[in-house]
Amino acid sequence: MTVKGIIAISGKSGLFKVVAQGKNNVIVEALADKKRFPAYATDRISALDDISIFTDSEDKSLVEIFETIYKKEGGKNCISPKEDAKKLASYLAEVLPDYDREKVYPSDIKKIFMWYNLLIDAGELKEEAVVEEKEDKAKKVETAEKKTTAAKAAPKAVKPKASADKGKAKTSTPKKVAAPKSGGSRGK
Repeated sequence: MTVKGIIAISGKSGLFKVVAQGKNNVIVEALADKKRFPAYATDRISALDDISIFTDSEDKSLVEIFETIYKKEGGKNCISPKEDAKKLASYLAEVLPDYDREKVYPSDIKKIFMWYNLLIDAGELKEEAVVEEKEDKAKKVETAEKKTTAAKAAPKAVKPKASADKGKAKTSTPKKVAAPKSGGSRGK
């Protein structure tokens, strides 16, 4: 499962896909409504694949938690983030039993489930086998396009033109070069 190119921007609700990069900003597209706008370096941007959740032992990446939820729910939406905080905490305990209950706040738990449901609705969360299959198809198409483009761009073999005087060897006459003028001095 991958969430590459998906970001969260502090102060803006929802998730965004990076679609282009400018000089001083990145162009992002909201997953919910597909609206595009620039995000600047002053915005606090977090890539989802860099986010992790505190546990009693090692931190667990958000992607791993999404994978667990995906398997539990069969690729469908999970619990609504609008549910009671206790229900959300107990659902997270089912998915991630050793999460740190002191460091992971109810607002963090809501975000996890809100983001998961948003990614599912946008079609951005898929099993790894499906993602790899699509990438393989894309690579095959890209390779075929490169071959086609290369074939079109390759210089064609030039056949020598048949001359009207077949069999006769052409002789070239040397060009006459003008001899430098001699004599006279300058400035007389």
